[in-house]
Amino acid sequence: MATQNSGIRGLRSAVAACLGMAAGACAAVATQRHALDAINERLEHLEKQARNQQQANLAMQQRQHWELLSKAIDDPDLAEVLDTYEVPVNAQKRRQYLFANALYTNLLCYHRIGNLTRDEFFKYARGIFQNPIVRDYWYATRQQRASIKGTEEAELGQLIDDLLLQLDEADTDEWWVVGDPPVGP
Repeated sequence: MATQNSGIRGLRSAVAACLGMAAGACAAVATQRHALDAINERLEHLEKQARNQQQANLAMQQRQHWELLSKAIDDPDLAEVLDTYEVPVNAQKRRQYLFANALYTNLLCYHRIGNLTRDEFFKYARGIFQNPIVRDYWYATRQQRASIKGTEEAELGQLIDDLLLQLDEADTDEWWVVGDPPVGP
């Protein structure tokens, strides 16, 4: 009997040791899981901060862009610095082009910071580009846009180019229904 008790005690000791190791392993896993959750939470917080900072940077850049354009619109001498159009323009047309640039850039910024989806960008652009001066500006700056290939801005520029082509070819005066809305983000 003593041998049996000794064997059972040995088995019990082994089971207890295994249970102790399992409990220790579970505690270690729980601790690691808690640490990973804390790290993930911190990463999400940092990513949100980065997005907010990026939006703040875009807003600041937009403000600076508007200040520069405003100065150029108000001062014909400064406006000449920004005259990089494909065709020669007089002072009045240059001021109009600068304002058209401000309208488009504002729309672009709204999209970049997430205030407009691509579809909404398209719909607003369809309205803005009903104006012949805005269209003239767009055509006069074609070469400038050609230098930004491979960017989101270039994709949106191509979207506008396609829209203008569709508007020119449309057999309707109902411009608000012309054009294929973009697919995707």
